[in-house]
Amino acid sequence: MKSATESNFFSGNKTLQLHGRLLTFDTPRIMGILNVTPDSFYDGGKFTSDVPILQRVENMLAEGATFIDVGGYSSRPGAQEVPLEEELKRSVNAIKLIIKHFPEAIISIDTFRSEVARQAVGEGACLINDISGGELDTQMLETVANLNVPYILMHMRGTPQTMSKQTGYDNLILDILDFFHPKIERLHRLGVKDIIIDPGFGFAKTPAQGFELLNKLDQLSILGKPILVGMSRKSMIWRTLNIEPDDALTGTITLNTIALLKGANILRVHDVKEAIQVVTLVGKLGTHNLHNR
Repeated sequence: MKSATESNFFSGNKTLQLHGRLLTFDTPRIMGILNVTPDSFYDGGKFTSDVPILQRVENMLAEGATFIDVGGYSSRPGAQEVPLEEELKRSVNAIKLIIKHFPEAIISIDTFRSEVARQAVGEGACLINDISGGELDTQMLETVANLNVPYILMHMRGTPQTMSKQTGYDNLILDILDFFHPKIERLHRLGVKDIIIDPGFGFAKTPAQGFELLNKLDQLSILGKPILVGMSRKSMIWRTLNIEPDDALTGTITLNTIALLKGANILRVHDVKEAIQVVTLVGKLGTHNLHNR
């Protein structure tokens, strides 16, 4: 019997170059979340000192995470502004610490600021995860090109402070595609080849729009890029179920399963072990590649 890694359920025609390493998506990858912030919606304040950070990273790597996504600026709706120097301090210090103890870790820097991205990559981060798709820092796309690292291009409107009021769409999927197309073309012109798209669940989208997006996620495959999905413990789950984020693991597992069936290549999660189990079980579907029918 084939393992999840060997299964041909998943599309294997997408790759990333990461500082000389070639990463394939024969099997979907897991991105473990490391919020080094005091105010993130689920785990804020848990990982703000060395020992908890290292324990968290060690656990996520042991459980099977491919990427560790380090963020020093909470992007939850209504989050407070964080000064540049504070975000730099949080993120860069964490990356230095991780690289010292886990030099082979593939670190993503979660930031919309080009200076944070530049310094993070200088300390060992391998890719840039920008929630604004270059909208909040006019230097970001050129910085990505100059750094020669993969870029996670996310769809969002406004800022974390204003996005909840910018949820009006003529056609949700077409509007998201219209956002991605020129961004991808510009990145290609700049010489950026390794681009991951993230449709931005919870960012300028209501819970109902989140479910519509999930249902039509496979339509984003027209862009020809790996798709990252981040729904872990988000409000589209816990508001729908009338529970708290602490109780939203089962809902996260359920929606991540659907995301894989719809073509997701990366799951960004708080709970790595459970996400790996989802990938393994969905991989057992073998030749029934539903999202490519």
